[in-house]
Amino acid sequence: MKFVDNYDAIVIGSGHAGCEACLALARLNCKTLLVTLNLDSIGFLACNPSIGGTAKGQLTGEIDALGGQMAINADKSLLQLRMLNSGKGPAVQSLRAQVDKVVYHTEMKRTLEHQSNLDILQAEVSEILVEDNKVVGITTLAGESFSAKAVVVCTGVYLNAKVIIGDYCKFTGPNGFEPANSLTESLMRLGFKILRFKTGTPARVDGKSIDYSQFEVQNGDELGHNFSILNKSDTKNKQICYLGYTSEKMHEVIRNNISRAPLYSGKVKGIGPRYCPSIEDKVMRFADKERHQLFLEPESASTDEVYVQGISSSMPVDVQREMYRCIPGFENVKIMRFAYAIEYDCIDATQLNPTLESKSINGLFFAGQINGTSGYEEAGAQGLIAGINASRQIKGLSPIVLGRDQAYIGVLIDDLVTKTIVEPYRMMTSRAEYRLILRQDNCDIRLTQLGRDIGLVDDKRYRAYKKKMKQIDNVNEILNKRYSPKEINNFLISHNENPVLNGVTVRELIKRNNITIFDVKDELGLFDEITDEVLKYINIEVKYEGYINRENETIEKTRKVENIQLPTDLEYTKLNGLRLEARQKLDKIKPLTLGQAKRIDGVSPADINVIMIYLKMKGIL
Repeated sequence: MKFVDNYDAIVIGSGHAGCEACLALARLNCKTLLVTLNLDSIGFLACNPSIGGTAKGQLTGEIDALGGQMAINADKSLLQLRMLNSGKGPAVQSLRAQVDKVVYHTEMKRTLEHQSNLDILQAEVSEILVEDNKVVGITTLAGESFSAKAVVVCTGVYLNAKVIIGDYCKFTGPNGFEPANSLTESLMRLGFKILRFKTGTPARVDGKSIDYSQFEVQNGDELGHNFSILNKSDTKNKQICYLGYTSEKMHEVIRNNISRAPLYSGKVKGIGPRYCPSIEDKVMRFADKERHQLFLEPESASTDEVYVQGISSSMPVDVQREMYRCIPGFENVKIMRFAYAIEYDCIDATQLNPTLESKSINGLFFAGQINGTSGYEEAGAQGLIAGINASRQIKGLSPIVLGRDQAYIGVLIDDLVTKTIVEPYRMMTSRAEYRLILRQDNCDIRLTQLGRDIGLVDDKRYRAYKKKMKQIDNVNEILNKRYSPKEINNFLISHNENPVLNGVTVRELIKRNNITIFDVKDELGLFDEITDEVLKYINIEVKYEGYINRENETIEKTRKVENIQLPTDLEYTKLNGLRLEARQKLDKIKPLTLGQAKRIDGVSPADINVIMIYLKMKGIL
């Protein structure tokens, strides 16, 4: 076969997974080609104009810590930034940004265009070329072929994408972009199990037609937050968001027209996300609810379009007009883009290794919604890891697999490749066993050194990290400083704390319920030239020290079993003592470690004991 050009790696798709994958590959000195259906869809925010959210903020921070791009461009396109769950414990606090979707796309496109080792081509990939179970390149619909040592598939929701609005159906991607109608067949020929999933989006309305007086103002945080460690500027909130509610009148319109809803008429075949249901699904499933929340979010500073979060729908257009106008404040609303459902093809991700490489085809990686996930952040995280591991395979280096105790990224990927995903997967804090360790504030502390070792963390980012770590060391020394009762009792009493009879350390002061590290700083004049970011981190570490130590002890105990390697040629179907379901599941997934085997649906503790007895008999344990 004649190739137009030869590359180390090819990335298919330029959504959030594709952007992170191709940047990682190019920055790790791999000659890379990005092939995308449309250059205007690079980094496109097809659904809500936001980055981050509960658990998703942690993913964004981890992408940044490892040397990725999402957080940097989110900061550049910021409209409003809030720390969610700030009134709760630090384990569930997450950053969420309203971003300008026009600026975000422009910044990401510019980032890719200026990246060395990276070529960009607008084309549709029709086939993945494989020889002797090893990927060798791709062919486009126009008939051109390109060779590669690794291919990363990041096709998002574009494979055989079909938009559904009432009785209207059209094979198209989000926002009118063309779908990819050829690649699914190639994947099926290569032996991949294809699933059909669904997602959806609400209408975009004309902001000038909204009566904002009937909505509650949602301002951004005044305290400075940033996604990226490289952004040291103060947060400037440029836009206001609003909170509103549906009405019983709107619910009545939905109930009266539910037979016309594609979800109920059978027109929608794909499986949708349970944690992000359409408004018609909410009304029918939660009939006791008199109203549901909705949020008005600006799409961009350059447009009057407003995103109505919480009112995703695939109702016919006439029903949408009627039901939207039943929302208080929307009496005269003008819809600019109707809400729709979109069905698309994806793969069963249990066909992948934890590196995101196919188990059956060397050099073929998958990342993003093609793996059955939902969300920009989940996609970007997978793209980064797939790009890193593709580059390491090309160079003959050992792969990177993040543990569930290292990062939300580790939880995400482990869930995808271990558990049977029956609906679009969304990252949530409840999925992480060690979420007090995996916080928003310590992403860089957990992962930047690893990113440096991989080769993605540049000198500027690493200097910022080292400076922060030095400040942390300095603060930890000060925490042992001791004060006498005479020096400290008035301070304790003024903060409704009991006075002491003996001396007390700074650490012990901060552990008090009514005292923070910032109170200590103001009273005792400590921590000069220490950033608020570091002080917040230390405050959490000290106040939750007992819980953190307990989690670390659990991690250490678990790790002994977690990392026990399982033979890749272990024939589970012939292993006496295993239940039939466990044999089938284990044989399908072929877990790499005992820890992974424990998390497979349908594998019981008794089945794990059978495997451990076998390993002992073979001298592995």
